[in-house]
Amino acid sequence: MATTDHGVTSPTRAHVEARTLRQDRWWLQPLATFVVFSAFVVYASVRAFMGRDYYASPYLSPFYSPCLGDCVEGASDFGQPFAWWPLSAALIILVFPLGFRMTCYYYRKAYYRAFWMSPPACGVAEPHASYSGETRFPLVLQNVHRWFWYAAVVVGLVLTFDAVLAFRPMPAQYAVGDGETSGVHMGLGTLLMIVNVALIWLYTLSCHSCRHIIGGRLRHFSRHPVRYRLWTWVSRLNESHGRWAWYSLFSVALVDLYIFLLATGTIQDIRFF
Repeated sequence: MATTDHGVTSPTRAHVEARTLRQDRWWLQPLATFVVFSAFVVYASVRAFMGRDYYASPYLSPFYSPCLGDCVEGASDFGQPFAWWPLSAALIILVFPLGFRMTCYYYRKAYYRAFWMSPPACGVAEPHASYSGETRFPLVLQNVHRWFWYAAVVVGLVLTFDAVLAFRPMPAQYAVGDGETSGVHMGLGTLLMIVNVALIWLYTLSCHSCRHIIGGRLRHFSRHPVRYRLWTWVSRLNESHGRWAWYSLFSVALVDLYIFLLATGTIQDIRFF
């Protein structure tokens, strides 16, 4: 009798009675992913709901950029159309970069293994009795990843603008020495924001959706030489997509933490000129 089972017990999947036949410490990678990703989620959630200490002129935290709600003076470069918003200004914008990362092809593999154990590692049986892939709610929502990519490009442009603004002269109250400020300012915060925006762009442009949008639907590369060249560049970046995903995750948290420490007066910005 033919079976209609398309889950983990389907005839097309390997039948391994043992939990795993592996002798190595296969659980280290999913455990590390679980710990690091959970720590970032907790940190980002706390900072997003704080609604304060996100601006130390001329630095604006990437968690709050663009600041469109009821923001502190100097933090809004695009106006405050959501000034009526009663909650933290970060909650207006974070949904887009967070949605981009949560639906990312690489992050799916990472948290499927680390959180849902589906499966936790290659050669290790998954504990679930059935498998429906991304055909049902809520995982079917992963299919909106391409649309979040468009939003991520806009966010990347805004963060690039913030990095440029980080060269602005510092107000007198933030200056050192006799209080004089030069025409151009560069501090450690400026450098961190530049590195962060570079990693953000590497992560965004190495995305599988970006690769598909540029050249995935072309039938004849020879008729589209420019798009083919762009496609080859993105394809090279795509090989390290997972690396850029983690690097940019750490960098965005580091920039926010640095600005938080400046805003609370815990540290002073290291100024180069």
